Parts: sequence; structure tokens; C-alpha cells
Amino acid sequence: MAHLLAIDDDRTVLRLVEKAFADSDLQLTLVSNAEEGLPLLVDGKIDVCLLDIMLPEMSGLELASKIRSIDARLPVIFITSMDDSDTAIEAMKLGGYEFCTKPLDIAQLQDFVERALESRRLMRSQVTFQNDDGLPTDDGEQLVGKSPPMVEVYKQIGRVAGQMVPVLIRGESGTGKELIARAIYQHSQRRTQCYMAVNCAALSETLLESELFGHEKGAFTGADRRRIGRFEQCSDGTIFLDEVGDMSPLVQSKVLRLLQEQVFERVGGNQTITTDARIISATNRSLEEMIEENEFRLDLYHRINAFEIHLPALRDRGDDLDLLTHFFIQRLNKQLDKHVEGISSGALELLHAYHWPGNVRELQSVIRRAILMATGPVIVPENLSEEVAGENNNDRLDPSSRSSPDSSNSIDLFVQSKINSESKNIYAETLEFMERHLILQILGETDGNQSKAAELLGITRGSLRNKIRSLGIVIKSITTSG
Repeated sequence: MAHLLAIDDDRTVLRLVEKAFADSDLQLTLVSNAEEGLPLLVDGKIDVCLLDIMLPEMSGLELASKIRSIDARLPVIFITSMDDSDTAIEAMKLGGYEFCTKPLDIAQLQDFVERALESRRLMRSQVTFQNDDGLPTDDGEQLVGKSPPMVEVYKQIGRVAGQMVPVLIRGESGTGKELIARAIYQHSQRRTQCYMAVNCAALSETLLESELFGHEKGAFTGADRRRIGRFEQCSDGTIFLDEVGDMSPLVQSKVLRLLQEQVFERVGGNQTITTDARIISATNRSLEEMIEENEFRLDLYHRINAFEIHLPALRDRGDDLDLLTHFFIQRLNKQLDKHVEGISSGALELLHAYHWPGNVRELQSVIRRAILMATGPVIVPENLSEEVAGENNNDRLDPSSRSSPDSSNSIDLFVQSKINSESKNIYAETLEFMERHLILQILGETDGNQSKAAELLGITRGSLRNKIRSLGIVIKSITTSG
């Protein structure tokens, strides 16, 4: 259970924090001064700290300095009644994850804490290599695979982790690029410093620029206060830029300058800021083709590609599929409180015959569903999804198949089928069902034009592309009638 510590001498604030997280799974500790909070921080069991800057005797800034010497990776969310930008900057320089002012916005605070917890999980969750017995470890995450391509990946991690050079990780969606980035970070000289991940495809140009470099108050609509960007926060640490190929030309130019000179300016500002963050990038796109089409800068490509690691697709990993299947069965049994012992040879043959457009991520999703569908101790073919078990595993999408295989039924029937199968993950499964149905229908309406589909859906093209990959939708041609 994650542990949230709130330190504030204002009882009203502590009561508000208690109310905000009353229904969460967090362990919550509330104290009124730094002296009470410091021993808890020394123990190393706190995952996120809410810290008032104006505390009696020892200020929040003084405590933050001590926290940084104890654990530089602990996310600290500063709280203050002062709308003082200079104080905000000092707080963020001391390792602050976010900064919010009183009166507290509960929704904003909950969002900050949720994102800080995820950041903490990524930094603390150890990425280990597969044990000899092939069983999952009790904590952290594991790199599974003994095929020659994966052994080469492990060697490359060892070669580059200790070197302070930018790394570019390439591979199809779902191959585990973020896991490799964290393995590099955790084996580097900066493993005790901050690690932050930013998905470049999930944000618009303005929001991504602000996320990376920060902004001044009034820099754009909605910029009601100064914000410190990730590069400024993560100086001396490591930043993972996922889907780096989706950065706009403007953001590309600013990242290039940062890599060349280690300096940048906040959006809407003219103060030059120095940083020393190591950059690890990842993409599933062909940057070479993008360079030819003037969509990606050649000079930036050479800067981020000081060392390249290529992750193989699951279909190219041979018997790793068997290892991963049994690994996921063991791990998901624990998560779902199930007791599936293995998989039948017939079901395993179907897994080997499938093309795995979503790679390891899709395999995990397929095994999770199979475990939930299984009525006996062994996964059999009928427990697998129709995409995997179906006789027609081509990639052609026509108007009659614009929705997912299950979507011919209504949502009510889908939910009822999950209830009948005693699923313990109905919320997530139904959301995925609806999202897949929606995206496939819109893609059908636009004849596969992703730009038009993204516009209709109200999301960026990069976000749509990510959803297509994560849902295992592979479209070679889309036809419409009439």
C-alpha cells in the first residue's frame, strides 16, 4: 500500500487532505510540523510527501533540502498560501514534483498525487533480468527472454547504462521500450536521482512544450501561474521521452538546443536556465523516413541517437513466447487471485500462429483475459480471444467488421457475459471494448484516414496511433460500401 505523508500546521488543510483521499487505497499520515515528519521520511517508507512551505521552527524549504539528501527520488508536492513565483522556483529546485496554492483544489491535488505515485513507482520498481527458474519476482518488473535478439539487448544495456550519453530505443509498440529505459536508468550512475517519463504523443505541442520546459504566467491561455518543466526538475537525473517522433518541429528545436548547450527558456520567458538531464528516447516510427519527409530534424536524430538499442518484435523472439506466456500466467494468477496451472498445447499453438501486432503488451492482455475466462486449471483454445483463436487472422478491415469481434453484441450483453464468467476486471474490459468499438467505427467512416479520425474523436493523431497499437488494431486496407 502506498504511503502519503502530509505536513502542514494548518488543521483545515490536513482535514481537507484527509477528505480528498478518504476513499483511496493510500495509507495516510498527517503531521503538523517538520520535526514529526522527518523520522518518517528517514525510514524510507513514504511514497509521496505533501509539504507546506511555511512551517514553524523548520520551514518546508529546509525540510525539502534534507529530504533531497535522504532520498532525491521522493516526489514532494509543495503547498503554500503564498502566490510567490520565486518561492515556487526555489521549492522546485529542491526536488519539488509539483506546487499548489491554498485554498487547495481537491481535484488538482488528487491528480498531482496520482501522477507523483506513478513517478515514484517507476523509480522504485526494479527492472530485473529473468531468474533461472523463469518465475516472476515478488516485486518490481522483469525482463523475460533468452532468445539471441533479447540477449543482445541485455548486453547493450550493460554497455551503455554507465555512460552519460543519450540513448535511442527503437521497436514496435508493446515491445517494452519503457522497461528498457528504466533498466538503463537503474543501472546508471544516476540511479539515486530523479527519473521522469513523458509521452510526447499524448500532449499537444503547447502542453508538451510546457511539460518539458515549463512556462511563465500568462504565456498562453490557462497559464495562470509559473510552471517548472521536467528538464528543470530533473537536472542531474534522467528523462525518458517516449514516442519522440511525435514531437512538433518547435519542440524538436528546443530539445536540440538543450542537448547541444544544456540550456533552455521557459515558454513565454527569456531567462536562460541550465540543466544536466540525461535523455533516453524511444520511438516506433521510422525516423529516417520522417527525416526524408522533413518531419524530423536530422541534427536532432544524431544527437538523441548516440547509442541505439533495437527491441525485437515478439514474432521474432522464437521460444520467448513460451517463457513470457508462463511468466504472465504466474504473475497474473497472483494479481487476479486465480489458480491456472498452465496452457494446453493447442492453445499454445494458436499463440505461436498469431502475428502479435501489439507484441508483449498484447500477449499480457490475451493471457489476462484467458485466465479470467478459464473454468479449469489449464488455458484452452476457447479461452483465447477471437483475434487469436479465430480462423481469419488477416488484417483487412471492411464495413462489416468495423467493430471488435465481441461488439456485435450490445454493451449490456458484453457486461453480462463478463459477469457470467466471474470476471474481476469488468470496468477495464468494458472500457477497452467500448474504445475499440468506437475507434474502429470512426476509422471505417473515414476510410482509414487517421488524421480525419483523430479530428472526429477530438484527440491528437499521435494519441489515436497509440490507441490503435495498444488495442492491437492492424489495418492494411479499409473499404467502405457505397
